[in-house]
Amino acid sequence: MAHLLLIEDDSAIRTNLLRALRERGHAVAASHNAMDGLQTALAERPDLVVLDLGLPDLDGREMLRMLRAVSAVPVIVATARDDEAEIVRVLDAGADDYLVKPFTAAQLEARIRAVLRRGGTGGGEPVALTVGGLRIDPGARTATLDGAGLDLTPREFDLLHHLATRAGQVVTKRELLSEVWQVPYGGADKTVDVHLSWLRRKLGETAQQPRYLHTVRGVGVRLSEPA
Repeated sequence: MAHLLLIEDDSAIRTNLLRALRERGHAVAASHNAMDGLQTALAERPDLVVLDLGLPDLDGREMLRMLRAVSAVPVIVATARDDEAEIVRVLDAGADDYLVKPFTAAQLEARIRAVLRRGGTGGGEPVALTVGGLRIDPGARTATLDGAGLDLTPREFDLLHHLATRAGQVVTKRELLSEVWQVPYGGADKTVDVHLSWLRRKLGETAQQPRYLHTVRGVGVRLSEPA
């Protein structure tokens, strides 16, 4: 069972999802606007937030940015907006998954399970990963380099963690878009490049002088111990 927060202004959708998720064993709180949802998220510290974008007081993407400034709670955006550029912007703003309306409660439940598994809150003890001087703890969502904490955004942490699970292997940008950004199609490679650049900076390296993140031109990127 997970503790969920549903932020949805449509009363019929909110009622139906509340009932369906509670029937599946979850504890669910609900808010009908952005500011109430933000206050509830901070007060109740849910395991996951389901967020609509079309909120009456504040656009959901702006609310997501505000939430990300103070919390790393996983967020699934559930909205009628199906524009590809908007999906990429929302995922870049910190969403963990994106679900387009209409969808069934079973589809939402499957996405919730997947996001919680990736975050290490879906059952079982998450395993900390070590690559050279890097240590990534998915349970605490912390990463250290040579014993010093790394100040990573939620997306940077997810990117580093996924690469660490495939340490020594070349991971394609398509796989990163699918597994980290949950975008099952191409066309947003620049998103990966930008986040890799930010991550390299925090690891104290550059693409020209890599230590951990090695680009394989035309294929992808590999995380490996320094030589």
